[in-house]
Amino acid sequence: MTVKKVATVIGVGPGLGAALARRFAADYVVALVARNGEKLIELAREISAAGGTSLAVPADASKEQEIVGAFERIHRELGDTDVLLYSAAMRPVGTLMDTKPSTFENTWRVSSFGAFLAAQQVVPAMLKKRQGVILFTGATAGVKPFATSAAFGPAKFALRGLAQVMARDLGPKGIHVAWINVDGAIDTPAIREFYPQLKEEDMLKPAAIADTYWHLAHQDPSARTLDIDLRPFKEKF
Repeated sequence: MTVKKVATVIGVGPGLGAALARRFAADYVVALVARNGEKLIELAREISAAGGTSLAVPADASKEQEIVGAFERIHRELGDTDVLLYSAAMRPVGTLMDTKPSTFENTWRVSSFGAFLAAQQVVPAMLKKRQGVILFTGATAGVKPFATSAAFGPAKFALRGLAQVMARDLGPKGIHVAWINVDGAIDTPAIREFYPQLKEEDMLKPAAIADTYWHLAHQDPSARTLDIDLRPFKEKF
């Protein structure tokens, strides 16, 4: 186990998840959780080269036993999670009749059910310490979804609801819970490929988003945020 605090990032992709891992690795030992183990190892090596410490933990956030197993390993090798950053998500596009039941269920499992499972794994230790941070990555679909967000919208609504329930329950017990509405396209290679018309200033920079998560994770208990919106200055809302 480490003397440093532990931050666990679930949903470590090439954009926001990786940026969160890099940002928190500056002062935390970071557990990296995602399905693609090879990509996790690459990021772990990058963090190590920069002087940080991380642990790659391949797991599917939508499956209870894999989440339980992942946190058992994190606890065994690093210790209790002090900061949980949940960014796992699916973003299918489709109206009600375009959406398969399996797509609806899988989107909910990854975006919401996985967050529920992960929170249950970290909250007991946080309650004993009377401190901890849980940050959920949301989207505008969790507030005002498009007609083509038949699966994504309900999943993000559920995640936002979970955050509110947890904040009311756990906030008075020392645990800070927040939901971050990332309103806009995140600057990643995939987004640039699919939307070549987007300009540099049209997209959210992953590192800039990660700075806000860092701020939220270190807010004074007397002035904490539950909901926050992040969007490019040109984004309409």
